[in-house]
Amino acid sequence: MSYPALATRTAAVTGAASGMGAATARLLAANGARVALLARRAERLAGLAEEIAAAGGQALPVPVDVTDAAALTRAADQVRDWAGPVDLLVNAAGVMLPNPLAAGRADEWAKMVDTNLTGLLRVIDAFRADLVAAAAAGRTADLVNVSSIGAHVPFPSYAVYGATKAAVTQLSAGLRTEFGPLDVRVTNVEPGLTETELGRQIDNPELAEQLAGMFRLIPPLAAEDVADLIAWTASRRRGVNLRQAVLLPTRQA
Repeated sequence: MSYPALATRTAAVTGAASGMGAATARLLAANGARVALLARRAERLAGLAEEIAAAGGQALPVPVDVTDAAALTRAADQVRDWAGPVDLLVNAAGVMLPNPLAAGRADEWAKMVDTNLTGLLRVIDAFRADLVAAAAAGRTADLVNVSSIGAHVPFPSYAVYGATKAAVTQLSAGLRTEFGPLDVRVTNVEPGLTETELGRQIDNPELAEQLAGMFRLIPPLAAEDVADLIAWTASRRRGVNLRQAVLLPTRQA
């Protein structure tokens, strides 16, 4: 998994404390990119930054909550002070809180919408000018949004989560019409069943066991599989935009 074209890139990765975000940050840094690590859990970020540095890479831990617009503005300034404008932005932060709609979990609905959709928008807004400027200067500029196959494959009790991911998929398509003419590439990635910490947030025992059963039945993707696709996508020549990618475990229909 060697991508020499990434060696000149400055990346910001949200959700970098675990899962796909952490795996993507590791791989980008291993290929020479300077990587800003954005997530809420400061200790996790510090540990990952130390791990990357020990392997010869460059990483900056930036504890921030994507639901806090003012904090994101400060975080973006911190990243620029460290490494200059970002030319590769990976939105991997997200929460998955399934429950039947009849459960009336407005708290979960709000959290998923504010993190998965509005939070992603806040992150894009915080780094939008960086991406546009990088492209205008003739550099490769990428916005990568991590959605889910839940965007178009319905699962019982996952309606709100799926709706937020469908919004991310549609948003990515819309942003491509705005950013493409400015030479900023927009990629939407939709992973299937993947081994991450998302399932640990489920507070419905029946649904938690249902998800565990799927993992027993279907060997899942690793977070590193998703990271490899993101790195491959970002390393294509400047004039090529992989607009959307769906990746599934082989046994998942």
